[in-house]
Amino acid sequence: MTVIRYVAIGDSFSEGVGDELPDGSVRGWADLVAQGWADGTRRPVEYANLAIRGKLVWPIVEEQLEQALALRPTHLSFNGGGNDMLRPRIPLSRVVDAFRRVLRRCDEQGVTLILLSGANPSSQLPLSRLIQSRGDALSRHVVELVDDRSDVVRALNWPDRELSTPGYWSQDRLHMNSRGHHRVAARVLAALGVEAPGELWSMPPLDLPRLGAGTYARDHLGPWVRRRLTGTSSGDGRAAKHPAFITVAPGTDGAAAA
Repeated sequence: MTVIRYVAIGDSFSEGVGDELPDGSVRGWADLVAQGWADGTRRPVEYANLAIRGKLVWPIVEEQLEQALALRPTHLSFNGGGNDMLRPRIPLSRVVDAFRRVLRRCDEQGVTLILLSGANPSSQLPLSRLIQSRGDALSRHVVELVDDRSDVVRALNWPDRELSTPGYWSQDRLHMNSRGHHRVAARVLAALGVEAPGELWSMPPLDLPRLGAGTYARDHLGPWVRRRLTGTSSGDGRAAKHPAFITVAPGTDGAAAA
């Protein structure tokens, strides 16, 4: 029986930002997928996660893709472009080319691609109409790219209207909270043909008070703008949380080192 060897690449969405654990580390949908996959198949899953917050789509491809493929995975999940959409200008064709590169390299290496679109935060953000239109266009082009590819696993979260509502988002309004990550994990598992536990779909709402405009601007919008002006990123100096495979065993709450 083939061992499942799953690697995630991407930005904060795939790293798990917004789903913080008591020790300050982040979990996120990819960790939950690895555990749900092991539980659903009753087999250990080898899991690595190279995603780093703040990355634009081409740095994800250039810095993470070949490192991920060198691990010889059976499955690779990829999402990117969310940070590109927040920039003043977005060369959409170049973003789509990054998806095309990932698809080509997975084909060459015989790796099953798990293709995700991020959830839609636009209704909560400044310039919401612009972000919505960019996200719609990117989602449409990526779907067209794999339209005739039944072998590509698709977990498209952008069209999920439920996931776009405030109860699934952190106070920064840009990253999903734990409830959002759980719902994305359920969608990915369903796309893989694995029955997702009910609690992934129906995690109770979290008690996260919505910040007023002034507090939001001071605590979240202001720091984000300063990073843009200074050319820095929230991911600068950060390393991937699981750069090598760890073994996720069925029926456990976490992962054990391989």
